[in-house]
Amino acid sequence: MEYRPAPLDTSHIALDHDMEELLEKLARNTHDVWANQRISDGWRYGPARNDALKEHPCLVLYEDLSEMEKHYDRVVVQQVVKAILAMGYLIEKSQNESSPDDVTHLVETSSTP
Repeated sequence: MEYRPAPLDTSHIALDHDMEELLEKLARNTHDVWANQRISDGWRYGPARNDALKEHPCLVLYEDLSEMEKHYDRVVVQQVVKAILAMGYLIEKSQNESSPDDVTHLVETSSTP
């Protein structure tokens, strides 16, 4: 059977400027999570991907990635955020001064008794 990806339709979801800032922070974090997993699996930086030697050219700081690689992380994060919103959740920045900087909470918008 042929695999046919069927992601949620998020084309109707618009993201404002504040959300764009969050997306960039999440894209950076997504890269760090990926890199952390690779490193814990024994991978290291290499100028070209080499599965046999476990070397990967993207094992660098997010800022040092090519724009194409950053774009990939941004698209993934953008689609996850849009899917969360399309499923009826809100993403709100915490107004609590005692919470860590840029803490975000997911709040379900539909209330079920």
